[in-house]
Amino acid sequence: MQQDILINWSPQETRVAVIEYGAVQELHVERALERGLVGNIYLGKVARVLPGMQSAFIDIGLERAAFLHVADLWQKPANGDGVPANRTGAPQRPIERQVFEGQTLMVQVIKDPIGTKGARLSTQVSIAGRMLVFLPQDDHIGVSQKIAADLRDELRARVQALVGEGANGKTGGFILRTNAEDATDAELADDIAYLRKAWARIREAATRQPPATLLHQDLNLLQRVLRDLAGERTTSIRIDSSEQFQALMAFGSEFMPAAAAHLQHYRGERPIFDLYAVDEEIIRALGRRVELKSGGYLIVDQTEALTTIDVNTGGFVGARNFDDTVFKTNLEAAHAIARQLRLRNLGGIVIIDFIDMTQSEHQQAVLAELRKQLAYDRVKTQVGAFSSLGLVEMTRKRTRESLAQLLSEPCEQCQGAGRVRTARTVAYDILREILREARQFNPREFRVIAAPAVIDMLLDEESQHLAGLSDFIGKPISLQAESCIGPDRYDIVLL
Repeated sequence: MQQDILINWSPQETRVAVIEYGAVQELHVERALERGLVGNIYLGKVARVLPGMQSAFIDIGLERAAFLHVADLWQKPANGDGVPANRTGAPQRPIERQVFEGQTLMVQVIKDPIGTKGARLSTQVSIAGRMLVFLPQDDHIGVSQKIAADLRDELRARVQALVGEGANGKTGGFILRTNAEDATDAELADDIAYLRKAWARIREAATRQPPATLLHQDLNLLQRVLRDLAGERTTSIRIDSSEQFQALMAFGSEFMPAAAAHLQHYRGERPIFDLYAVDEEIIRALGRRVELKSGGYLIVDQTEALTTIDVNTGGFVGARNFDDTVFKTNLEAAHAIARQLRLRNLGGIVIIDFIDMTQSEHQQAVLAELRKQLAYDRVKTQVGAFSSLGLVEMTRKRTRESLAQLLSEPCEQCQGAGRVRTARTVAYDILREILREARQFNPREFRVIAAPAVIDMLLDEESQHLAGLSDFIGKPISLQAESCIGPDRYDIVLL
């Protein structure tokens, strides 16, 4: 299976589409104004030490000074294993005995600024790679707890051997990320080389740059394409900006030459995303309904707790009998669901309601197809069996915001419910509210301001009830249609 990566760049936004089988499989979006600071490394200057709070304010060149707590100070205990102060197990030294005003410190942002609060910092530096995290102040090899226990010792030994082969007296520890679970020695070695080269550049910059300077910024989306998305199956990486092509080529040639070899500058007259109708795919990926080629369809509903996917036969009646129709629809749905999870970047718990199948071999075939398609996902997934209710429960690791969270927001009218009250329901609410107001106040007239559909309902089908209410309260009721008012919003003005 070959893979083509398209990059659409503009000063305000970078968009990346991963194409397989001639269709969009993944979408990544990064906006210039929304990039966070977490992971950035600065050469900071201690502006103020607060012994009473056991913290210090550090100037890193931002609008507000950043915050460093004593628990986030790295220290080297007697046994020589450098860890943050809050993990040593030994009593913490007071912050006033470790830092002083005017001191220069290398710090890393661990929490973005929020509201009036500045960024939170740590003096323990870590640099994330594709498979590994480099800890230049440590010497141990760690393994993510999410990696299966029976693989940890083997992975640790492999990295230890690779680190020993290329160390040449260099120190530094590594933590294996979950992505390293199936990595080859060559991939691990490339990551180690990249991380050590990045750290060398940071140290060199720290010796010549003044305080309050950014030393290292976590990779932007363009660079992460080479680090995280490009692989053995990638045949081309096309970008539509000449300037960014040159910058990415320079970065890739130094750190990731194998991936950089696939870079191409797209010079076509058509927008690059038009090649595979990516913009239309984005619009469809924000909708609930996903059409299947057979005539069936999926309904995808995303909530805070989980995502539900319902499979329906729709207009598909092409098989010889009902069981075959259901089976073929579910097989096609399994393929489509795996793609939609990647395309929409849906994470957490996912509940799939396949159409009920009476034959167990059909269930097993559908599960096998789902697992087969999910095997292409670069994000870790786990799939359970069919439950007694005919549901399949699975999980997909959350790595970033979903496409819907990134590109959309809840509707002001329905507050994310996806439905609004009917014009008749709103009309009855208005009649009840007028009666309630008439019992408390004695205005000269009641004026109703509402959406045109609601006003039409009161003037037409509900005109008799409106007239009866006006006679009952002894006051005139006037109506005013406003197209700018939501379909289930209204105002009652006392005149």
